[in-house]
Amino acid sequence: MAPHSVTLAWKIPWMEEPDLHKKAFVFPKETENSYVSLKTQLETPLKAFTVCLYFYTELARTRSYSIFSYATRQQPNEILIFWSKGRGYTFGVHGKEVSFQSFENTQAPTHLCASWESTSGIAELWVNGKPRVRKSLEKGASLGKDASIILGQEQDAFAGGFDRNQCLVGDIGDVNMWDFVLSPEEINTVYVGGNLSPNVLNWKALNYEAKDMHTKDFVFPKASDNSYVTLTAHITKPLQAFMCACTSLLT
Repeated sequence: MAPHSVTLAWKIPWMEEPDLHKKAFVFPKETENSYVSLKTQLETPLKAFTVCLYFYTELARTRSYSIFSYATRQQPNEILIFWSKGRGYTFGVHGKEVSFQSFENTQAPTHLCASWESTSGIAELWVNGKPRVRKSLEKGASLGKDASIILGQEQDAFAGGFDRNQCLVGDIGDVNMWDFVLSPEEINTVYVGGNLSPNVLNWKALNYEAKDMHTKDFVFPKASDNSYVTLTAHITKPLQAFMCACTSLLT
């Protein structure tokens, strides 16, 4: 009997929800083409910002990886938050970088906030609600408003130039961004789960596009009675034989 072609189409209901509260983007394997592109519309260039997010990975002792990448056509590293093996966290603004040494176990879920202000040039990094020593970075700079914002990969070019050896393998969630510097009290509010109405990126109303993350890998992030994948088969004749194969990413 000659084999018949079977085409499967799918939809993932929860990916259509704008509110990602208590959810996360999952990057299950090393690749140069899986990422999430975040969409925002800035009216003016950035003179200050704060980015906060959670991430979870086991790569810290293995290699470096990107956490947050904001590129413009003029500068691929307009904003960069990066883990550098042997150095700690790298925080980049307008192509320049400073390092924040870190020796804690970064294999645990980690909350980060990074902020910068053009007027003073002060760059700050908060790890799990605790501040690191402030650094001076690109005083007087202005950051482009037409940006490509990528999670999971580091951009060496606008919306591209990815290197699988710098990709994140793990989870990222609660990504929020403001066009001003949050106070220490506000950072703590975000860390404990409070909401400060982010005006650049808002995790509870996020506009995003996921690339090559759910076409091969279905991710069910929590116990639920309404998260599922529907497969639709187009078969021209009744089946007289079949084989089903699948791969689980659980370890």
